[in-house]
Amino acid sequence: MSRVGKLPIQIPSGVTITVDADFVTVAGPKGTLKQFTMPGVNVAVEDSQVVVTRENDEPKVRAKHGLMRALINNMVAGVSQGFSKKLEINGVGFRVAMQGTDLKLNLGFSHDVIYKIPAGITATIEQNTITISGIDRQQVGQVAAEIRALKKPEPYKGKGIKYSDERIVRKSGKSGKDK
Repeated sequence: MSRVGKLPIQIPSGVTITVDADFVTVAGPKGTLKQFTMPGVNVAVEDSQVVVTRENDEPKVRAKHGLMRALINNMVAGVSQGFSKKLEINGVGFRVAMQGTDLKLNLGFSHDVIYKIPAGITATIEQNTITISGIDRQQVGQVAAEIRALKKPEPYKGKGIKYSDERIVRKSGKSGKDK
């Protein structure tokens, strides 16, 4: 049995879960999320918890069992608390500002980079720190990764956009010079 899949998901107060034939809908104080159910995996609401079971022990169904449980757990956490990622901008002259609902980034290019924030995601800026938040964990991570990909941190001076908890392995530079 899947170690992740067999764990029941506790439903916090204020969160309602609806299980249809093809979809699981989770509604809470922060919003509503919807996920299709995978074939071979059954989802049931019992008392104040969600139980995910599988129909057989085929390897593909076993993999989907744990995945389905993790997706539903992330949906419950998202509509009750939400998710956020912090990005830091390091570099001389590197700046970020809000331009309406978009991000305007000065990253050392000859032009400013405009990043359009998708619906359901909010971005807040404090000095050179961007906080991406929303209720969908996958979408928050995807937006943070796309912003980071605009200017990845380089290993010599550490300039670029990095996650706040990311550690950049630094290189010494030229071999004849010790730093």
